[in-house]
Amino acid sequence: MKKMERIYDILGYKDLKIYQDTSFFSFSLDSIILANYSTIRQRDYNIVDFCTGNGVIPIILTRRCNKHIDAVEIQEKLYDLACRSVELNKLNDRITVINDDVKNFSINNMNKYDLVLCNPPYFKNLESSTKNISKEKMIARHEIFINLDEVCHSANLVLKDNGTFSMIHRTDRLIDVITSMKKYKIEPKRIMFVYENVNSDSTLFLIEGQKNGKAGLKIEKPYILYNEDNTMTDDYENIQLEVNV
Repeated sequence: MKKMERIYDILGYKDLKIYQDTSFFSFSLDSIILANYSTIRQRDYNIVDFCTGNGVIPIILTRRCNKHIDAVEIQEKLYDLACRSVELNKLNDRITVINDDVKNFSINNMNKYDLVLCNPPYFKNLESSTKNISKEKMIARHEIFINLDEVCHSANLVLKDNGTFSMIHRTDRLIDVITSMKKYKIEPKRIMFVYENVNSDSTLFLIEGQKNGKAGLKIEKPYILYNEDNTMTDDYENIQLEVNV
């Protein structure tokens, strides 16, 4: 094992572990929220996770449903970590990890999926952007290989009619997200805002939309991380990550 690699427990799922390389952009609360709070319908037989990273989202999803899950990752090093994490958890028969560009993958898998999930790069690829040092972190955080518009277009291509697109993103890009979803005929149906505490502004939000769906948006109760006394809320405490080895 490389010096920068560690195996982590995923709390709330005592039997699940994940490979992570600390030189890369680590999976975080964003992915955990998306995996735990996305809607999975009984009829959702075909599921795909875009920009899967080290595979934490599909691994958690195997505890929420009994469907097979595809996971797409463009970076070969992260793809390797995802494959090893799937093997570590003995989930090879449940998850297929694919080393491909989401844009290319979507063209070759049109109208196939009932549910698409994505924790995409958050920041626009601007010259003035503050970039991370490593190439891997830069790609994970900034829209270098894929931007928001391309994510939504790809989701539209692979989704069946009335299929669900579930994504987490920064709240300051809410209008961008809704605009891109509607551009590609994914009607926003559900939003859940995430807050550090009851007195803070929202920094993240989970959004779900339906391909060719009817208008009608539900704003759910907020997801709050800390109570007023700075203790963790029950929801947050249940999805904390701890180092195993």
